[in-house]
Amino acid sequence: MIAAFITLFAVIIVSLLITRVATIALTLTGLSREVARFQARSALTGSGFTTTESENMMIHPIRRRILMHLMLVGNAGIVTVIASTVVIFLNPAEETLINYLIVFIIGTSIIALITKSAKMDKILNRAIAFALIRWTDIEGSDSASLIYLGGDYQVSELKVESKDWLSEKTLMELNLAEEGVLVLGIQKPYGEYVGIPSADTRIKARDVLFLYGRGSAIQSLDRRRRGIRGELEHSEAVEQQKEITDKQEKYSQ
Repeated sequence: MIAAFITLFAVIIVSLLITRVATIALTLTGLSREVARFQARSALTGSGFTTTESENMMIHPIRRRILMHLMLVGNAGIVTVIASTVVIFLNPAEETLINYLIVFIIGTSIIALITKSAKMDKILNRAIAFALIRWTDIEGSDSASLIYLGGDYQVSELKVESKDWLSEKTLMELNLAEEGVLVLGIQKPYGEYVGIPSADTRIKARDVLFLYGRGSAIQSLDRRRRGIRGELEHSEAVEQQKEITDKQEKYSQ
């Protein structure tokens, strides 16, 4: 019976750890933490929610691969939990049943306290993020999707680093509108929020931009670095957006 309890608690702990790893992996691909956590838990438990976020997950190759692994692990884990629970509570005496319930409550409470620890959460997040970036093909991203709209359009936040093409330029110099990207607002690192940025507003390192546009265009901005190559990528993005605009105008006629 002890073995059944150990198996049950081990499966719960491993499931929580797998969900944590998957959540961080998904955030590294550009999802917000809330969306990533929801999708990871949905896939692990097999809930199968059909949402706009789910559709965007499936068209992204790395996210799709993460979800597939979660579904496989989740199916095996649920079967193990059910089997262990049945073994534990299968026709015990009344006194034994009470003891089993006490052990179960104490064990799950300890697990819950550990998972809710802010210090443990910080340590785990850093360790998992480092391992994923170091030993997998998941690339870190400074952007996170906040709201998915029709097609590939979304509202995202993007943190600017000093090496980025965006850094130390005014919105007029960047001319992001020609790439099909609009700057809705800018969160400054010390609390100030610029709700209606003007053409003369200068983007600084550590600013967080709230952007509207195609997800692929925002991801391109996230990856773009300073220098001649960055300027060439900007020109290519402008040409690509022009082609998209021309097609939309053609279909609307």
